[in-house]
Order: sequence, then structure tokens, then C-alpha cells
Amino acid sequence: MSDPAATLPRLAVVGLGYVGLPVAVAFAEAGHEVLGFDINASRIAELRQGRDSTGSVVEARLSVPTLRVSETATDMASANVIIVAVPTPVDQAKRPDMSALKAAARTVGGILRAGMTVVFESTVYPGVTEDVILPILREASGLSYPADFSLGYSPERINPGDPDRDFKDIVKVVAGNTPAVTEALAALYGRVVTAGIHKAPNIKTAEAAKVIENTQRDLNIALMNELAQVFHAMGLDTRDVLAGAATKWNFLPFQPGLVGGHCIGVDPYYLTHKAHELNLTPQVILAGRGTNEHMPAFVATKVIQTCVKLGRPLPLKIAVLGLTYKANVPDTRNSKVVDLIRELKEFGAQVKVHDPLADPAHVDAEYGLALSGLEDLAGADAYVLAVPHQAYLEDGRGWGLINQLAPQGGCLVADIPAVLPRQETPETITLWRL
Repeated sequence: MSDPAATLPRLAVVGLGYVGLPVAVAFAEAGHEVLGFDINASRIAELRQGRDSTGSVVEARLSVPTLRVSETATDMASANVIIVAVPTPVDQAKRPDMSALKAAARTVGGILRAGMTVVFESTVYPGVTEDVILPILREASGLSYPADFSLGYSPERINPGDPDRDFKDIVKVVAGNTPAVTEALAALYGRVVTAGIHKAPNIKTAEAAKVIENTQRDLNIALMNELAQVFHAMGLDTRDVLAGAATKWNFLPFQPGLVGGHCIGVDPYYLTHKAHELNLTPQVILAGRGTNEHMPAFVATKVIQTCVKLGRPLPLKIAVLGLTYKANVPDTRNSKVVDLIRELKEFGAQVKVHDPLADPAHVDAEYGLALSGLEDLAGADAYVLAVPHQAYLEDGRGWGLINQLAPQGGCLVADIPAVLPRQETPETITLWRL
């Protein structure tokens, strides 16, 4: 009998981070031969040892026999389909930084051969795949397009830290440079994505669909953040107001918060960049971004003001719980908690920060911050629960943890995500919620 795996396309996945690794593992588990490629040699080394520092897959899944990982680009040469999943951040001026994507395209172009299909999953503005990346592939490979190779786009939708939605559980949008390529990609991803496949009419439409997903979320959260500022000025608890409004069936249950990370806090800038190229100035999108960018300063000001009203001595000692951009993930990219700490220090506060998941060496190298142990946070004037990691809340922690650390004379607790039970607030503690 013939081996069924022999008839399946051989895949290569470029970029083995929060997106690429789950994609590679899912296809390998479905029987495809998969070569995972990453330029980070230490990342390849840890994966070969069966470890995943990102926590994006259960480590037992790394042992699937049809999965190999490598930092050598030529190892991808036998693939039929190459999937590119590399970061697309913004620079200090909030402009798209596609350096990693362009570098990946040059690498892929160097091993591209006739008959291959290259699929991009990185979030971009409409037109990047065909107008920016395709010329790089052509030049680096020397091949003719579309005669020699095909192009596709299937935006990543992985939700890090979400135990209920794996790669297979999220509908996959696919598009190819021809209807036949789109059908082939729908069949390919359909082998591993059980939630369903949506076939976009063309690559630019698929790119646009992805970039507005997070733009919409950004705007909805911005509205909640603006409302929170209004309600605080009125002396109202924002969460009480939202709880009442949410009793109507068509009220959207968004919450205020610090909007960071490599998706919601980044993707709107890609869309506005393209709009500016078209001589358009998006008013609503940029207003939402401005509101969310301002929230660290708003929270810091409220924390300082409340501490002063409580008569806490200067300089204030403030302990921040959580540094990553999102609960239960170790990723600190574009974390707005970093901005919050910077704002607190601008007021002269002495700030210590703890995070059970963040890598201390990376935090020091990237942000110049030293992570403290929990025991070093005792006796602070204020505790800011910035990221609701399970480690802070499970097994009877929450207020129990705060009580262990807080001074007997009382302090402020700023519960940004509003996860601590308000009715259980100790008498000596003043609670502030966003």
C-alpha cells in the first residue's frame, strides 16, 4: 500500500513564534512533512529540546515525528508550500516596520523553485503581499510569476493565552492569486482547521479583512476607555455602568483597559499608513488610537492623585503586578504596562514590578527594567494589578496575595482589569478600578 503522507504537500513554515509554531505543529499532526524555519538559533535549539518558551503549544506536541526545525534556509527547498508567519510591528514613529517580512521574502526567494506556493500570514495593509513582497520574491528567485510559482494570503488569527480557541478552532480566511490557488489553499488549511474556511475573492480583500478585525476592537475599547474617563469624573464606577448597559441584547461587552501587544495596538497604524498613501486621513481610527495610547498616563495620574489624597509620604512606593501585554502569556512586546511604569516614575514614584511569566533578561535588555520577587513588593503605598495572570488570582490568591504584601496601615490597590471581588475589599485598603 502507498503511504498516504507521501501524497500530502510538504510544508515549510518561516517564523516559529506565537503564530508559526502552532501552524507548523497542526500540519505535522495532520500527517504533513513540515520544516519549521527560524533565524533565531536559540529558538531552534529550545524547540529541538522539546521546550517552547512562548507557551503557544503544549510541549508534548513538539515530538510529532513529521515536524523538523532548522535555522538553515536551504532545508526548506523540498517544500511544496511555504507559509510565512513573521512579525510586522511598527517603529517608534508608528510607521509599519516590514523589515522582518522583507527579509523572510528574500530568504524564501533564495530557495524558491518552480511549482511552489508561498503563503503569507503576517498582518499587513492591503496590497503589501502583491505590491511589496512579490517583487522581492521575483528578484531573489529569478522566476516568472505567475507561471513558475503561486502566491497566497491567509491572515493569522491565533489568540495567545486563549485555552478555548486553538489554531484549528478559528475560521481561516484564505485567498490565492487565482481561483485555483484559493481552492487549493482552502483544501490545505481545511485539513487542520475544523472551524471552517472562508474564501476571500482576492489577496487584497483578505489583507483588508484581517487588518480591520483588530482596528474594530481597538475602536470599541477606545470608546470604553473614553467612557471610563468620563465616568471617573462623575464619580461613577465604570464596570457598574457597563453591567447595566450589558443587560440589553445588542450591547457589545467590551471593557476598558491598557491596549498593547502586537495586534490591536499595531494593526490600525498599518491601515492608516495605507490611507495616508491614498491622501486620506482617517479621523475615527486615529482618534481611537490616541485615546488608547493615553490610558497609561490616565491611570498613572489617578494612582498618584489617590495616594496623595490618602496622605501617603513621598516618594511613593508603587508595586506593579504584571508586565506582559496580556494575561497568561510571556510576551512583553508593546506592553502598555511599560508605559504606565514610565508615567509613574515621571511623578517621582519608586516603582517595582513583578511578572511570573516574563523573561527577566529580555525585560532588562528591552526596557531597562528589573523584575522583582513578590517578597520585594511588601509595604508599598500602592499596588497596581496591571495584568490578571492566573498566578495572581488562582488557588485563593487575589485579595489573599494583596493582604500578604500590603502594609498594616493600609494602601491603595488599583485594579485595572477589575477582577478582584469588590465586596471583599479589606477595610484598610482603598480600591480603585478602571
